[in-house]
Amino acid sequence: MNRLIEIRTYRLKPGTLDAFHAAMHERAVPMLRDKGMDVVTYGKSDHEEATYHLVRAYDSREALETRQTAFYGSSEWRDGPRSALVDCIDTYLNTLLWVSPEGIDSMRALNGTS
Repeated sequence: MNRLIEIRTYRLKPGTLDAFHAAMHERAVPMLRDKGMDVVTYGKSDHEEATYHLVRAYDSREALETRQTAFYGSSEWRDGPRSALVDCIDTYLNTLLWVSPEGIDSMRALNGTS
């Protein structure tokens, strides 16, 4: 069954990449996974110093909206890593695409999740 992936790209403020990655890797991604979100890959983008990506997969648009509303509305997020991440972000962009399971597996294998 094809899945909906969300590709979120961040343009970070100068000098914040290491802090952003630490907060994402140590706090946010484990929280996302604990809440049942499928984090396909995340990390520094290959093409620019100040860009970062987060790719998540969902079964449907409804599943995306339900999980994200619950997650981003939670006190665990608001009182947790939210400010450490948001303070580093200059801008971000979301893109939604339907992808085959093989495509998602390839993204995981080629980009890792660390």
